[in-house]
This record gives sequence, C-alpha cells and structure tokens, in this order.
Amino acid sequence: MAPSDRSTPLTAAAAAETLRWWIEAGVDLALDENPHDRFAESAAPVPRRAPAAIPPVPAPAPAYEARPASAASVAPDDAARSARDRAAAAATLDDLRAELEKFDGCGLKATATQLVFADGAPGARVMFVGEAPGGDEDRIGRPFVGRAGQLLDRMLAAIALDRTQVYIANVVPWRPPGNRTPTPQETAVCLPFIRRQIALCAPRLIVCLGGSATQTLLGVKEGITRARGVWREYQADDGATIPALAMFHPAYLLRTPAAKRQAWVDLRKLRQAIDGLDGAASPP
Repeated sequence: MAPSDRSTPLTAAAAAETLRWWIEAGVDLALDENPHDRFAESAAPVPRRAPAAIPPVPAPAPAYEARPASAASVAPDDAARSARDRAAAAATLDDLRAELEKFDGCGLKATATQLVFADGAPGARVMFVGEAPGGDEDRIGRPFVGRAGQLLDRMLAAIALDRTQVYIANVVPWRPPGNRTPTPQETAVCLPFIRRQIALCAPRLIVCLGGSATQTLLGVKEGITRARGVWREYQADDGATIPALAMFHPAYLLRTPAAKRQAWVDLRKLRQAIDGLDGAASPP
C-alpha cells in the first residue's frame, strides 16, 4: 500500500519507492482530472499526416568558378604576320612602342603588368639587348632595374659608361610568368619588334646579354659559355651589319660569381671597341 501521510515531506527515495509501487500495481499511464474513454480513443482512426515536402536537391556546385570567355587567341601565323606589319609601320621608337601597346599576338601580354620597352638614350652608340623582363622590371616598366640591373650599372661604370650613354632593351618586352625563359614561339612573335627597335636606334655596337638574346639575334647554336667574348655580325633588315658581342647575362653572374672574371674580359673588349669608334677602327 502506498504511503498516505501527506504531512511528511516526500523525499527522493520515497518518491522513487512510490513510483515503483504504482508500476508494480499496473499503473503505467498518467491521468489528468478529466475522464477519458480510452476504448473510444483506441478505436478512432489515427489521422494520417501529409507527407512532408521534400526540398529539391540542389544542383552540384561546379568544380571551378565560371569565368567570362576571353577573346579568341590569335593563330601563330596571324600573330607573326601582324608583328611584322606593325613593326614595319613604326617610323620612330615612339611609334614602335605604341604598336607594341596595341599588339595582342603574344600571350605574355595578358599575364604581364605592363610593357617594358626600353631605357637609356635612344640613338646611343651601344645597345644592350637582354632576354625578357623580370619581376622588378614588370612592376616599374623599365628593363634591368632589379638586382641584375644594379649589377649591369656597376659593369657599365667599370668601363666609364652609364645609362645616359647606352640604350637597353629586351628581345621579349613582356615578363614571362615566374621569370621563365620565353618559349621559341613567344620569341619568334616578338622578334620583328626588337629588330625594328635596333634599326630605329641605329647603334654602332650591340651587346647581347645571355644565351637567348645571342641565339635569337646572332643565330648562333652554341651556348653562351662558348659564344661569349667573340665579336660577330648582326645582320640588319636593310643588309647592313653591326658588330655584336655576346656576354654573360648579369643574372647569371649573380648566380655564378666565378664567371665575373670572364665578364670583365668581355667588358674590356667592349671598351676597346667603343674607343675604336672615334678612330674609325673596327672591333677586334
């Protein structure tokens, strides 16, 4: 029998004992104060719930972010033809720069920050031609302004020259991504522009900095280690020839300081050739 003395406070243990007593007595349902006909409730049909609306399965997200379609790439033959036509149409160095700004035949233009055209004095007796701009050149817009350019300035100073006395350009005027070497196709597309740049600058001497510029402008097959230090002839479009000297690129000298000894020998040859211009003597 369940306890009936309600004056005694109900402890937790007593409540548990009372609950257990009611369960053993078969009472397993709590009732309220109102009567309920459980038989009628059990006989009544259970209302069926409408099935919940299943939200549509979203389409899978694309594996990449869609980008607007870019302009169709220019075919290599069309790009080369356009480069030749634009270069030939330039009557001045300013015209040539404007033509390069409008030229879309080289894919490097799309990834570069800006065109790196030239530095120094147009019409100078000596023209230096490198391979392509690097990161600092791409940001500033002038060739040879990074660490390699600073070394080039010191090399010029060693033979009593500075940028006001020379003209500096690159075979490719746009920076390749990651400072990689330009591909043969990129070099070939840009070749008419650098050849026209040389023609408009009309230097008396050309210095090719590095193997890529040497092979492109002078047509040599051997690497720069064997090609450097030898005077060759650059064949201009009008049939004239310009003495050209191949030298190590300043960036290579930063990586290989031991080669600076050979670079100094080449610089002395350049200085001798410059001195010989006044006496109408050809480079040795």
